Amino acid sequence: MTAGVRLSGFVDGKRVSAFQYGTVVLCGLVMFFDGFDTQAINYLAPHIAKDWGLKVAVLGPIFSSALVGLMVGYLVLSPLSDRFGHRRLVIAGTALFALTSLVSVWVGGVAELVVLRLITGIGLGAAAPSAVALTAEYTPKRLRASFVLAIYCGFSLGFVVAGVVSGWLVPTAGWRSVFLVGALAPMVIIPLMLKFLPESLVFLVGRGANAERAYRLCRRIDPALPSEPQPVTVDAAEAGGRVKLKALLANGGVLSTVLLWVVFAVNLGEFYALQSWLPTMLTDLGFANGTVVTATSLTTVGGIVVALVVGPAMDRLGAFGSLGALFVVGAVFLAVTGPAFHAPVWLLLAAMFLVGCGVSGGQKALIALAAVVYPVNIRSTGVGWALGIGRLGGILGPLVVGAAVAADWSPAAIFLALSGPMLVCAVLILYLGRRARQTAEVAEREPAPAV
Repeated sequence: MTAGVRLSGFVDGKRVSAFQYGTVVLCGLVMFFDGFDTQAINYLAPHIAKDWGLKVAVLGPIFSSALVGLMVGYLVLSPLSDRFGHRRLVIAGTALFALTSLVSVWVGGVAELVVLRLITGIGLGAAAPSAVALTAEYTPKRLRASFVLAIYCGFSLGFVVAGVVSGWLVPTAGWRSVFLVGALAPMVIIPLMLKFLPESLVFLVGRGANAERAYRLCRRIDPALPSEPQPVTVDAAEAGGRVKLKALLANGGVLSTVLLWVVFAVNLGEFYALQSWLPTMLTDLGFANGTVVTATSLTTVGGIVVALVVGPAMDRLGAFGSLGALFVVGAVFLAVTGPAFHAPVWLLLAAMFLVGCGVSGGQKALIALAAVVYPVNIRSTGVGWALGIGRLGGILGPLVVGAAVAADWSPAAIFLALSGPMLVCAVLILYLGRRARQTAEVAEREPAPAV
């Protein structure tokens, strides 16, 4: 019998090695800089508007341009991982958004800024799905949701650090200095990724046609393997090929995929609406700048903290039930937040933290759900399309809430209105879980032939 490595389930029965942890850390750093760059503009936009004498209405396109770019990156570029590999897309996407952030330091007008933010978003959208896919592929199934949530905590930490850095640098060095930090920091990790970030094993064995390199990576996961190169095989169903939209729709059914996209769109719409307009709403209520930054950051910190609970819950108790419960709790927190806007500051901050547990935590958990649900051969494209379709909500959310702000809706009324869609998301997730249980026998099919 020929010795070798069969990739299907290879990492599932083994302890997580230092090599795997290093891969997750690098992917987490990519997500950190993604979050920093995505959120920084929300803190800078009011200062840019004041500096250039712009009206508040102009902020909407500035907020949304990077989200449009993200959608393009997710929908158009993430499927290219099948041709070029996840590693190349992560590195190329990081280089692109670092370069455009650097050019933004010298931006001179709204049109230029919108275009640069659009291109920055494309780079971010190319890197993130492949970072998620690499993390999921190099971690055991029993820990997959927790590890994906962990790198998305890097995304949220980037949001928090963007607020801290903006609050520190803008008063002393101006808003352009934040773009400079957002450019130079990711440039530092590009050499590290070139040296240490591994390629997808499935890609190397299938489309990449480099099984010897794949075996060397397998030995870094399991040093007990023989030092002499051995055959590496992957199930034909996982080997991939060009991933088309119909493959995503066939995975679990058209209805399930579309409903998952709806939940992504609603959740991301609420998330980006809060991140974009909460600073403006709190400023209009007369809160000090320090309180505004802290409150906005706490909506993200809440998502990070709850990830420590919901990740293990998804791995051990079930992904759909855990996420559905989180959305129910999030809807309740949104609905009862109104009085906190006229309460002592500590109560406002506590309310923003709890809102973040549902909205920001729900965003991370959705990414983990997609990484768990989609099989390895379509994981990057599946996550990319879910995020891409979700960005339709991310684009519309700030515009809809901006219209409510312009119509003199109170923050309490806006938060109450946002609780309804969150509750709908909870119902949809629980329904998707029931459908998944009904079709679970599909996963019990006999193993496909190896290639």
